[in-house]
Amino acid sequence: MMWYDGRWGWGGWLFMAVIMVVFWSLLIVGVVALIHYLTRTRRSYQPGPRPGEAAWGSRRAEDLLAERFARGEIDEDEYKRRLTVLREQR
Repeated sequence: MMWYDGRWGWGGWLFMAVIMVVFWSLLIVGVVALIHYLTRTRRSYQPGPRPGEAAWGSRRAEDLLAERFARGEIDEDEYKRRLTVLREQR
């Protein structure tokens, strides 16, 4: 073996073992991070509103307002007033 001249001794084997552990650790962490990134982007995808539809936030606000009216927390006048304000904000 031409590359081995005896100067490293056990230090060479120890060095190679540490390098291999670091290499495989980085490889495994990289694969896990890639899988996490790919699954996270699919999971967090929220389709936007279709053309002609209201934005998600305003539709949800109107639903909440209707629920409060249905439960009797607000009266009809307040419901209509707040609904008008929400629809003007679009």
